[in-house]
Amino acid sequence: MDTSTDFRERTVEYTKLLTDFKNLLKNNNLKFTIQREVILETLYNSDEHLSPEALYNLIQKKYPQLNTGIATIYRTLTLLEESEIVTSLSFGAQGKKYELGAKEHHDHMICTNCGLITEFVDEEIEKRQHFICEKLGFKMTEHSMQIYGICKNCQQ
Repeated sequence: MDTSTDFRERTVEYTKLLTDFKNLLKNNNLKFTIQREVILETLYNSDEHLSPEALYNLIQKKYPQLNTGIATIYRTLTLLEESEIVTSLSFGAQGKKYELGAKEHHDHMICTNCGLITEFVDEEIEKRQHFICEKLGFKMTEHSMQIYGICKNCQQ
């Protein structure tokens, strides 16, 4: 796929996401603000799993004049998570990290030492999960796999 096609597809995808977000805000009697849009845009453009604080720092660095408060970030993330626009990974006392939920299904390996999150897709694991559910008469509606351990760098 050439870069112009990829750019157009991402633009269409983001436009739909933004429209859904505006409708979500309207349905919850909340105003659409540039701060809220920047939160969504930053999540959309990030390949990382971001804590609210990391998201705040990214926005402060890129848009220092915007005056986006950490409370706005927490409230917006909660709303986005409740509506399944974003998903989160919980790190217990260390809090949550967020990613856009519109990505294709994937699983996570999480380093308990440094916090590195590695995404992966394994069709064999996916097939086995469906097989096991079918075998046990269980109707899977969704799932998430998180493997905790020590990454290659921390093992050295």
